Amino acid sequence: MSGLMFQKDSYVKEFDCKIIKVDEDENAVVLDRTAFYIGGGGQPCDTGTLKTKTDVYIVTKVKKKGQDVYHYIDGKLPEINETCIGKIDWEHRYKLMRTHTAMHILCGVVWRDYKAKVTGGDMDCLKGRLDFEFENFHKELIAEIEDKINREVEYKRNISVNILQREEAFKIPDLIRTKINLLPEGITEIRTVNIEELDLQADGGTHVKNTEEVGKIKIADYKSKGKLNKRIYIELEE
Repeated sequence: MSGLMFQKDSYVKEFDCKIIKVDEDENAVVLDRTAFYIGGGGQPCDTGTLKTKTDVYIVTKVKKKGQDVYHYIDGKLPEINETCIGKIDWEHRYKLMRTHTAMHILCGVVWRDYKAKVTGGDMDCLKGRLDFEFENFHKELIAEIEDKINREVEYKRNISVNILQREEAFKIPDLIRTKINLLPEGITEIRTVNIEELDLQADGGTHVKNTEEVGKIKIADYKSKGKLNKRIYIELEE
């Protein structure tokens, strides 16, 4: 995890790095360290640029491939061992950070007050959806949930990240809020995200530092996807 800067600090916008591998077949490079989020858990990957002394390269996609993080380049590739400055598309990233934290606020409130587990989810900039194991669902309940999640924003709760050994992490009650545990057995370190006095769970994505940064959360829609599967859609203001 030492080379994945976003794991400990989601606010790194620019960083110095070195190209340690070039894959011409994939038109991608591997860096000695990166702040680009690799995607996962419903959160899209980052985009941005790599700037060398002579050129600027557009990073269109980032993903984990084996033990490497591949940064896919639009056009010609830089040379191996070149030093560069990585720059995140911050406007895009920050919207995703706000959205991801909003999803955790929703998850935290629903778990705390209704004990409903997450069965699925997806997100994009300023919008997302979560599926819950709910039996009863109605308009008044949705209004109640919307009021509660916005109160959590107003409480200005601090958000912290910690990386724990697997054995220590799984001593935390309700660390996994999804119906199915998606953490592979081989992972020895677990990253946790804690919204103070609301939500503590295993998560690999990027988040804001305080719920105040999320802004107003609107429940845009809700649907029944089955007897015990209900979907809530959220939207954030610009």
